[in-house]
This record gives sequence, C-alpha cells and structure tokens, in this order.
Amino acid sequence: MGGGGGYNIPSKTLSQLEQEKQDRINQEKLEADINQHIKDYFQRINNRDVEGINRHLETIKSALEKDIEGFIDLKFGGSIIKSTYSKGISDVDMLVQINNSHLRTAKPIEVLHHFKEQIQKRLPKTEVEIGKLAITVKFASGHEIQLLPSIKTETGYRIPRPGENKWSNVIRPSKFAEKLTNVNKSNGNKVVPLIKLMKNINASLPEQRQLSGYHLESLAIDAFKNPANTPKTYRGMIEHFCRHAQGAVLKPITDSTGQSVHVDTYLGNAGSSDRKKASNTFKQLLKKVDKANSLNAWKDILGEK
Repeated sequence: MGGGGGYNIPSKTLSQLEQEKQDRINQEKLEADINQHIKDYFQRINNRDVEGINRHLETIKSALEKDIEGFIDLKFGGSIIKSTYSKGISDVDMLVQINNSHLRTAKPIEVLHHFKEQIQKRLPKTEVEIGKLAITVKFASGHEIQLLPSIKTETGYRIPRPGENKWSNVIRPSKFAEKLTNVNKSNGNKVVPLIKLMKNINASLPEQRQLSGYHLESLAIDAFKNPANTPKTYRGMIEHFCRHAQGAVLKPITDSTGQSVHVDTYLGNAGSSDRKKASNTFKQLLKKVDKANSLNAWKDILGEK
C-alpha cells in the first residue's frame, strides 16, 4: 500500500520557539522603553523658565528705551517664534524693532554699540558681547538673550546684512514659521519636538561638524512634508530624518524668508567638501541609531551627560 501521509517534523524545538517568543517580547519592551526615554528627554529639554526670561526682557526693554525719542518693541524671533527653542541649546532670539527714533537712520554697527552701552549702564556686571549681526546678553541666571536690531516695514523687516554695515532687503521671518507650523500640524505636532531633539544631538557633535539651527529646521520641513511617510515613534522619526538629511545636505536649500539666497550658504556649493562631510556625519549617526539597542546607547546619541 502506498501512503502519502506522515508527520511534519518541526524544524525548531519547543525550547527554541519559546526563546524566540521571549526575544520578541524583550525587543518590544526595549523599543517601548527607548521611545519613552526619548519622550521624557524631550520634556526635560522643552522646559523653559518663562518668568525668568520675561523679567530679563523687561529689564532690557527699559534700558534700550531710556534717553531716546519714540519707542522700541521686542519681538520673539529665531527658535522661539518657530517653537523650536531647546533649553540649554538655543539662545532667546529677539527682534528689536526700532520705531520712530533717531536709530532708524543709524548704521547697524552704531545701533549695536548703542544697545550695548544702554544695557551696560543698567546692568554693569552683566556680560554683553557685540557679534556680526546682534548683541548677546549673558545673564548670571544662565540665560543668553540675543538682540537683533530690525527696522519694521509694511511687508516685513530689515536687519543687518551679513558682512556689511548696511540694512538688508525686506525679510519675512513669519513665512518660514508658517511653513514649519503647517508641516508640524500635518504630522501630529511631532516635527517641532523632533527638531528640538536633533538640535541637542547636533550640539553634542564636534563644533566643526554641527549644522545651524535654521538649517536643521529647513531639513525637517523637507523630510516630513509627506505625513504618510512619517514613522509613528520618535526613534523612527530620528532615523527617518538622518536618512533624508544624508542626501539633502548635498544641495543648497532656498531661503524662504528672503534673508539670503540659501539657508545653508556656509556649506558652499552643491557637492562641496563641507557638504560631503555633513552627509557623512548623518551617515555615521544613522549607523549609531540603527545599532542603538540599549538606553545607554541612546543616551550617548542624545548627548545626555
């Protein structure tokens, strides 16, 4: 009699199957722990001493308005207006609007020196530095506030032009902020937190390998413009961002504010050596993310002390 029946002999033993099941459970728990740790870390870097900053701003405004005709307004700019401020990484950037005062006709460097003089009269023990475009006030509380002089126009602002003692063409910082807001909303309000995380990761890199905050924000807008491709977890979003940025940094990104032609002029032309170095940085970071299967590995990536 011919028989086609028989027993199917399992290729794995019961103990092997049970071990595989336990490995899956352990991996799922580790993934959950890692994502929870990243969320908790974000909460810590997201805390901002609002009351303390506001007290400093009131003091600065009072000092700047003393002994001038007209008035001066302080408007949040930079990472704060875009909600990408990261505690310990971002300065508090302020646009100082010059309205109806003799400063409107002054050169940018004259305005910066005037700002420094007025603030040091009021705060003689506070460190005040003049930079290329703005002044930085370093308070004993640890807060650093950058003051960028601006002249308000009907359609935007004029700010100091990099490398020249002249005012810029009209820029529209709100245009970029609106674009970022829309991308953030379409991705469940996760893009802004992701940017803050990337700013902290970026700050933990050697200085010569760091990108500007504005550049990181622009890369994020491009990386998450299609919500259907956005991962569900912050770990997945960090991986997605690094993979996208690895190629995107090789080409200049147009500056939508009008402040300059490109947001990443400091890296040079397309395919430059600096751009290749930036691409390699993201390539190496992506490898670390792929291999990071412990909380300690993620603490290292996030730059936690």
